[in-house]
Amino acid sequence: MTDWPRVDYFRASMRGLYAIVDLALLQARHIDPVAFSEAILSARPAALQLRAKGASPRDTLALLRTLAPMCHRVSVPLVANDRPDWALFTGCDMVHVGQTDMPIDRVRRLAPGLGVGVSTHTTAELEAAIQARASYVAFGPIFETLTKEKPDPIVGVAGLYRARARAALACIPLVAIGGITRERARAIVGAADAIAVIGALLPPATTGDEERTMSDVLSEVAGRARELSALFAIEPASAGAG
Repeated sequence: MTDWPRVDYFRASMRGLYAIVDLALLQARHIDPVAFSEAILSARPAALQLRAKGASPRDTLALLRTLAPMCHRVSVPLVANDRPDWALFTGCDMVHVGQTDMPIDRVRRLAPGLGVGVSTHTTAELEAAIQARASYVAFGPIFETLTKEKPDPIVGVAGLYRARARAALACIPLVAIGGITRERARAIVGAADAIAVIGALLPPATTGDEERTMSDVLSEVAGRARELSALFAIEPASAGAG
């Protein structure tokens, strides 16, 4: 049975920080992904996505199963990346797919109650996602990004404003993606419903004689998550492409 009220809830709540837990990045910094996620969840983000490129299916599924009840305790949607079947098996609320992943209509046939977000990089891709009634649409990259081996062309802030105007007409949230730092986030609050952030949630890596305990790192992660979430508490009264 189709569970559209649940999907509509996630669409309505997609505002603020869309936090991405990138396993490769955390492993490089020797940070436990569960502890990292717990720190982010203290800020009640709009969503938490697990990105586990290169991780084994067993490890990814185990981590999703661990994160699901943590997210649900604080009413934060958990998003699996690429795999709707894994999202379904592990109690996730949503799945995020790219342009080469399973199409939205097929995801809904597999899991009618699962929210579906999709990455878009052009006006045509954005329009297709809107017509498919995605739960949210991610659009970008807004800025240059280092988290993709072959990034798509930059769409810029002006392109983001235009994309949000189109998505707003369809009542579909727009998530800005690509190269969003703490400083850049302030410039695009009025141009998106949410911002997808990866590296900006982490403090800079220490070098030389600098020492920082894991507790200190996680405390700063929580602070950064709260700071980014707070940007969307009050949206600027007027916003435009300039």
